[in-house]
Amino acid sequence: MESKKLTAESAPVFQEGISLILTRWSALTAAVENEWGGRDSLGKANAICTDVFSFFTEARAEPLYIDDLENLLEEGLLSLNTLVEDGSVEEVAEKLMIMHEECLEGNYQSVEKLRTTNPPPVAHVRPSNNEDEDDDDDEDDSMSADIAANMMVDVPNSQSSLNPVSMLTDEPKQNQSAEAEDSWVVVSSRKNKGRRN
Repeated sequence: MESKKLTAESAPVFQEGISLILTRWSALTAAVENEWGGRDSLGKANAICTDVFSFFTEARAEPLYIDDLENLLEEGLLSLNTLVEDGSVEEVAEKLMIMHEECLEGNYQSVEKLRTTNPPPVAHVRPSNNEDEDDDDDEDDSMSADIAANMMVDVPNSQSSLNPVSMLTDEPKQNQSAEAEDSWVVVSSRKNKGRRN
């Protein structure tokens, strides 16, 4: 079976499509922006683009397998000290395979669509031990607000004041060893023992 090759017209369009897909891949862009592959992270990312284009344009007897492309993408990310387990390697490989098939047929719609759409906003990646960081971002914000709300100190209405300093000096001191409503014991600091302002 004779495999089709990209024409002189479709090869540069396909190469642009590869670049558009890879530059919108959040794992790759985060690795480049944060220089996880060292100072030459951008050069390594460009090498990944070149390697992917070569993967599709090399003369070979056997057909192209998506598994081989996925391995190539994973190796490229490893050169940038990046390991992804979110399924994005498979997704990017599938998009590239589909685009390649379309370009072989002279159909450039997917490349045109990438040209006209704005790239999605790049998420700022922070080093974290969370495995599901992308899913947890929204939850972290709401959890932080919940925790902050739960950690607010309940002040009796007679003592509510916007100025905490005046609360300490204007109000008479309560019995410091008394047990609070929720079974907590208030302990005075040694720093202020015996001194009053």
